[in-house]
Amino acid sequence: MSKKQKKMLIRIIAASVLLILLNLLKLPEAASAAGYFIAYLVIGYDILRKAWKGILNRRPFDECFLMAVATLGAIALAIYEKSGDYNEAVAVMLFYQIGEFFQSYAVGKSRRNITELMDIRPDYANIETDGTLEQIDPDEVEIGSVIVVQPGEKVPIDGIVTEGSSTLNTSALTGESVPRACGVGDEIISGCINLTGVLKIRTTKEFGESTVSKILELVENASSLKSRSEEFISRFARVYTPAVVYSAVALAVLPPLARMLTGLPAGWNDWIYRALTFLVISCPCALVISIPLSFFAGIGGASHEGILIKGSNYLETLSKVRTVVFDKTGTLTKGVFEVSGIHHSPMEDAELLEYAALAECASSHPISRSLQRAYGKEIERNRVSEIEETGGEGVRAVVDGHRVAAGNEKLMKRLGITPIDCRSTGTIIHVAIDGAYAGHIVISDLEKPGVKEALAALRNAGVNRLVMLTGDAEKVASRVAEDLGIDEYHAELLPGDKVSLVEKLLAERSSERDKLAFVGDGINDAPVLSRADIGIAMGAMGSDAAIEAADIVLMDDDPMKIAKGVRISRKCIRIVYENIVFALAVKFGCLIMGALGIANMWAAIFADVGVMVIAVLNAIRALRVKNL
Repeated sequence: MSKKQKKMLIRIIAASVLLILLNLLKLPEAASAAGYFIAYLVIGYDILRKAWKGILNRRPFDECFLMAVATLGAIALAIYEKSGDYNEAVAVMLFYQIGEFFQSYAVGKSRRNITELMDIRPDYANIETDGTLEQIDPDEVEIGSVIVVQPGEKVPIDGIVTEGSSTLNTSALTGESVPRACGVGDEIISGCINLTGVLKIRTTKEFGESTVSKILELVENASSLKSRSEEFISRFARVYTPAVVYSAVALAVLPPLARMLTGLPAGWNDWIYRALTFLVISCPCALVISIPLSFFAGIGGASHEGILIKGSNYLETLSKVRTVVFDKTGTLTKGVFEVSGIHHSPMEDAELLEYAALAECASSHPISRSLQRAYGKEIERNRVSEIEETGGEGVRAVVDGHRVAAGNEKLMKRLGITPIDCRSTGTIIHVAIDGAYAGHIVISDLEKPGVKEALAALRNAGVNRLVMLTGDAEKVASRVAEDLGIDEYHAELLPGDKVSLVEKLLAERSSERDKLAFVGDGINDAPVLSRADIGIAMGAMGSDAAIEAADIVLMDDDPMKIAKGVRISRKCIRIVYENIVFALAVKFGCLIMGALGIANMWAAIFADVGVMVIAVLNAIRALRVKNL
């Protein structure tokens, strides 16, 4: 509990004790009035101060103004009627402050929970100097420095392990409870906790560009991007508050005047009391507090599960997703390609593989890397020249003086070479040497574990259309789509074709309310991630491109997180709508009863404080996402 909350609790207890004593003791009228006034100031002085500041700043219409006018009016009525009953004025302010205290505690608790869930910011980095470890600020560590991470410490900066082996706790980043093993040569990202061995890590980024900084910046800025529901509540409050103030004035003045004109007793006291009750009931606290809190809790709960959502607007859009479009490689499949066959080659298999690997040596494409791994030897770049890569087709290069072309059928046909069809399933790399067909290499990709179950979970979550886009051959795409139960697929696409197809799918929607999400690896798919209603980067730990381009970043390769993100968003939006309907229904019902004289100040307390407490409790449920 914060110091501010402790002070408020002391004020609540003091005012409550004083109010009870004043009701039990039979004091003289003047002493009793003074006691009630002291109790009122103890519990309400800050509300009066805020209301006065609002008036001075020409922004009077807020809940503090409403409470100040209502309670001071109740005191004025008690003095005018000489009833000596100031209980209602003090009790209204007391219960309002109890509600504010509860709300402050609940919001603080949810913020602390989120802070604990995302407690990944390192306090220091260890630099070894003359055989001793020196703790320095991570901001001071330069790229290429060697840092030491001991068991139990957080990895402060992204880098590559140069010495040691260990296991890492990545739960704060990915939500995974199973530790990950790491050793020499492995990339390691900041925010993980080293569990067992001592690691020496050569840093590859500055602290400000490391994964931990990017994640914290993303989560901290998430509240600045408002959802349509939050914007509606903000606009509603700006119009609603002055409207109820003017309505209360009209309720206090117009009926008595109308009664006087008809010859009836004006009944000023009764109508002013109704107007004051009307003001207390009208406070929009439940909506103004609980709606942003619901989104904040939803984003925090998702963060704990390794699902980083950039703002509540994206959380709201995710809840409306009905079509999900997947990039195949690295998203539905592992993206780990292996050479599974070499066919129709007049030369030795190893020789053909050598030519293909050398020709592809400058490419970072996963297929090129698989050829280099299968070659298994160090790439001698001095043997290769005149490298030319054509997107969606392949590469051409001069290897040991021979002109080598390695790619798909499009490349072969463009070069006037007739390729030989392959019956094997996989990506086929045709190779031509000096203008003659030299055979083809079959490369296979593996589906990710659990991807079928993840797609089924998406359908259960309300997604009714699953689409796959890939640059692979028709045969490969067809097999994967059939095996996974994808509704439709589009194969042999160039990078630009994916954007066009997503735009076509957006145009085919039956309703603008049905949103489309694109799921990719976040590096090569940045244009498509930006074009979709929601861009989801999958398995993007440490990828700057993913964090920049996507609206939602999944911190590991688990495809089940996509469905979980959808379920979290729908739970959060359901809670938001519950709070809006509940708060407005109770408010307007009590406002009508207050205007008719049916509801008194005690009903007003429930309509304001009670509804706020219930709405805040409901909002906090959005934090509970573990079993979704």
